[in-house]
Amino acid sequence: MAARARKAVLLLREKVVRADGSIVELVIWRLPRATSDRPHGLKYRLYFGRDGKCLVRYDNEAGKGDHRHVLGREQPYAFVSVERLRQDFEADVRRYGGKHEKKD
Repeated sequence: MAARARKAVLLLREKVVRADGSIVELVIWRLPRATSDRPHGLKYRLYFGRDGKCLVRYDNEAGKGDHRHVLGREQPYAFVSVERLRQDFEADVRRYGGKHEKKD
């Protein structure tokens, strides 16, 4: 009997539209196996934006590994744990989600 390919398992999906119209969305998947880009075995996207603009995003798309986007700048991110990921994301939302937006 052939081995079945395991699928990614959704661990967390939350989406909140705040009173000011900003959006906070968190999606985390447990992958079937760790990879060189995702040695922790997770795929994630944590997003905060307003008026169609991304203000803060943490993700680890294939080929890039763990990183974050803050006010249009991409920076490496040192993943420690899901709990720490969420804490760091929430701290950046508080820090950069208000009056510090870049204006067009």
